Amino acid sequence: MAQTTQNSAPRPLPEDWDRLLAVVAHPDDLEFGASSAIHRWTQQGKDVVELLVTKGEAGIDSMDPGACAPLRMAEQRASAEAVGAATVEFLDFPDGTLEYGLPLRRSLAGAIRRHRPDVIVSINFREHFGGGSFFNHADHRVLGPALLDAVRDAANRWVFTEQLVEGREPWDGVRFVAFGAAPDPTHFVELSEENLAAGIASLDAHEVYLANLDGFDQKTFLREGAVSSGEWAGVPLATSFEVFDT
Repeated sequence: MAQTTQNSAPRPLPEDWDRLLAVVAHPDDLEFGASSAIHRWTQQGKDVVELLVTKGEAGIDSMDPGACAPLRMAEQRASAEAVGAATVEFLDFPDGTLEYGLPLRRSLAGAIRRHRPDVIVSINFREHFGGGSFFNHADHRVLGPALLDAVRDAANRWVFTEQLVEGREPWDGVRFVAFGAAPDPTHFVELSEENLAAGIASLDAHEVYLANLDGFDQKTFLREGAVSSGEWAGVPLATSFEVFDT
């Protein structure tokens, strides 16, 4: 089903679509680059739904998960508002121990059938991020393959048939899945200063989470990333994606 569209020439991400489902593991995942593009798209009038597979409850060492989850959910809603995404939903998978398997594929396929997106955006699922030796989070590495498989599942009437009884008809309308912050991107979205500022504001909304990241400067990080991606793409500012056609 899914095939990476890699080649040596950066290409603009197609924007001739209307509905986007942004699917990530944790609150704050979208905000490391993709949310600036989401702002561009909501300004174009596109419909964007953010779906969080976990509630991020294991993300702050100093907070008990029971107290952390509602805080991080609230921060994600504020973050989505900053870039114009009107709908934020949460699944209930455990943060930090996400497992590839039928329960995850079933939930993702159900969401795809319900929201019927043209395009899906997520975060890098490769072992590393570009230009560094940081080993990617286990949840990210699990989610990417499960999400690509769920796109196929959602289109197949004979997979997860119980969802048909619930009124979730098959959906084969997903054109491509784009993964932000990938080490080997294939496409880019050009950003304006306004888009970048909104993206920074969306990451700023994760105030308590960021306060627990010792010495992290999100404004510098996002601007440097947008400049670097822009240099790769041949535009002043950009964010990049690895794209799989479906």
